[in-house]
Order: sequence, then C-alpha cells, then structure tokens
Amino acid sequence: MTNKKISRRTFLLSSTAMVAAGNALARKSSLNRLGYKSPNEKLNIAAIGAGGKGASDIEACSSENIVALCDPDWKNAAETFQKYPKAKQYKDFRQMLDQERGIDAVTISTPDHTHAVAATWAMERGIHVYVQKPLTHLIFEARKLSQAARKYGVATQMGNQGHSNEGARQLCEMIWAGQIGNVREVHAWTNRPIWPQAISAPLPQEPVPDTFDWEVWLGPAASRPYNSGYAPFKWRGWWDFGCGALGDMACHILDPANWALQLKYPTSVECLKQEGKNDYTYPTKCILRYEFPARGSMPSVALYWYDGGERPPRPKGIGEDVKLGDGDNGSLFIGDKGIITTGTYGEGTRLLPDELMKDYKFPEPFLTRSPGHYRDWIRACKGGAPACSNFDYAGPFTEWVILGNLALRYEGKLLWDGEKMKVTNVPEANKWVKRDYRKGWRL
Repeated sequence: MTNKKISRRTFLLSSTAMVAAGNALARKSSLNRLGYKSPNEKLNIAAIGAGGKGASDIEACSSENIVALCDPDWKNAAETFQKYPKAKQYKDFRQMLDQERGIDAVTISTPDHTHAVAATWAMERGIHVYVQKPLTHLIFEARKLSQAARKYGVATQMGNQGHSNEGARQLCEMIWAGQIGNVREVHAWTNRPIWPQAISAPLPQEPVPDTFDWEVWLGPAASRPYNSGYAPFKWRGWWDFGCGALGDMACHILDPANWALQLKYPTSVECLKQEGKNDYTYPTKCILRYEFPARGSMPSVALYWYDGGERPPRPKGIGEDVKLGDGDNGSLFIGDKGIITTGTYGEGTRLLPDELMKDYKFPEPFLTRSPGHYRDWIRACKGGAPACSNFDYAGPFTEWVILGNLALRYEGKLLWDGEKMKVTNVPEANKWVKRDYRKGWRL
C-alpha cells in the first residue's frame, strides 16, 4: 500500500473517530434522560406527519410502541390513524409535545419548511428525532439542528436511507483504496421534479377541507390562502415550503459523494443553466456546479448536479448502450485512473466500463455495516452507537446541498464562507440563508 493510500485512509478514520467522540457525551446524556432502556425494551414513539411518507416512516418503527400521531390533514392520515387505534391523534405537534410527556422519540415527516421547528421543539424536551430529508428548508436551520442535537444529547437521524446501504459503503472502500485514483469530478442527476414547478404566481383561494387545519400546515411560513395545489403533495415545488428537486433527491444521490470524498463546505456554487426561473417556485430544470477545496490527501473536486431531464456528458469510451446509475437517477465519479457509477441510494456501485466488473473483487470491508436505517436510529435511542446519518453528519451535508438553491436566485458564481454561512461576493444573497418565522412557530 502506498503512502498516499495510507494517508487517505488515515484521514477518513480520524474524521470518523472525531464524529464518534463528539457523540459520546450525547449518548450518556440520552441514557440518563431515559433512565436507560435496554435493547429489549420498547420506545414510546410519536409521528409528526402521519400521511404520505409519514405513514411508511412510522411503519418502519412499528416494533416499538406507537403512542401518538400528529397530522394537520386528517384525511391524508386516516389510514395511519386506523392502523394504530391506540395512538392519540393530534393536528398540532406543539400540543402533542406539550401534552404527551411519555414520548421517547418522534419521526418528523412534514413538508420541508416545518422540519426545523418540529425537531427543535422535540429536542428541547429531550426527545430523540428522525427527520426526513432534506434535514431542513434553510441553511441556517441545518446548523441550528446540529447544535441543538449536541446541546440536548438526543439520538438523531436524517431520512437518507441509502446511507445505510451496502453500495454506499462499497463505494467509500473502493475510493479510499485508490481504485480510481484521485476523484476530481462528480456528476449526479435525477428525473425530478415529478410535481409542478415554474409557476410564476400564487394559486387562487379554495375552500379549506373540514379535515384540514391549514394554519397548522403553514406553520412558520407566511400566511396565504389554501389551495390543493400546495398540499398534500405539490408543496415541494414552492420556495416557501419545499426545496425543489435538489432538496428531494440530492440527500440520497449525493450522499455517497459526501461520504466517500469527505466533503464539507464548498468554496463556491453556480447555476450553469435553468429554465422557468421565477419568484414563487423552483425552475423546471437546472444544472449546478459546486467547487470543493482539497481535503487532507484528497484534491479539490468539482461536483455537478442535473435535474429536470438534464444529464451529464457521457464519459469518453462509455457507449450509449451502457447504463449509468440506475437510469433515472445516479452519479458518476471521475478519477485519474477510472470511473465509478452508483444508483439513487448508492446501490449498484460498479466500475465502468462494465467489463471491469467481470472478475472484480470489492476491497475488504472495514466500515461498520448497518442493521437498517430505522433500526440504526432506534438502537441509538436506546443508548447504542450514534446513528450513521446523525445530525453531526447530516447537518453540514444539508447545508451545502441546499446552498445550491441560493444559486438559482442569482446569475454567476456565489463565493461561500461555510463556517460563517455567508455569501462573500453577493451580500444580497445572504437574506435567503435564514428567515423570519410566524408568531408561535419559533425555531
């Protein structure tokens, strides 16, 4: 093994060790707060968001006691309510968290704009949190959640389940073993959005259904009339509620790159192309470029994001008949000595061209394998090792991912000071790093 390979591996292991050490006090605090639950005891889990993705999130935790369910849209949550008839039902998570004093942990599966407020309210009460991706709606919120998790000593996990997959670990081990040399470019793409975007005006008012508490659904966002074009699903395309295609899929597709390349703060981000730019919704398609500085023994890297049907150029020597990623989504890692492609959740990791995989043997595994993304979090809630996508990992990752949405608002390159969360060359852009919250919905 060369010195370069040793230094790369040493850099990774030292980084991982620091994250683990930083969570040691959190585990101890969590155990004290819970009075200790053995792995065989069941947690009392509540759901903030019980319809849609919330239904599958709480189902994945059904080995535990499901004690309360909260959703402002009771029609959308009806099937989940019926499945857990003993769980108390709420429309407002603030009431649930104040009244249900026996909750150990919550899943948070709301629209993006509510993630940070709900998670903060829970963590302040010593409640463990599982938060859907993207972790937050805004950069500032991601930083605040990372800080709050450490302050309150709770177990955390972001819902980018591919981080628990075998393929993501194989990719890391291949790159750290020097399989394709130094990675200098990453290209990642998605078929999203699959909901309306490029809408250039608010939607007209419609009657609010009797089963829907619209004001609670709005939460910290500015007040506006109800329209079914916002909820329960199409909110992702609206600036005030979602994070567009980037927010929906990048925390999955870019996670292997973030992990394997030990990325943190980019030095710049730029929108190279977009269609349908407006003040209300995300564009129908875009191409973004992030630039990351050297990290340890790893050189600087350019990372490209494509959505809305845009695709990266096909690497030289890779025929049109060769499948990249899993087709609709995926990523390419371009190294000095080769190319690797992965699918949506890091699965299907393989060298290109495909002939290289015929007799290929993956490096000897050395990363800890996951019992499953939800089980990993539940184990952490009971005093086990920190979950693999805890907020020390997911917070900085989310910060740089959604930084890309800032670039959609401006022409040219934005220079970024990650430590200070500040655009240094376009001061006006900093107003989008954080926001004001409606009264009663503090962060």
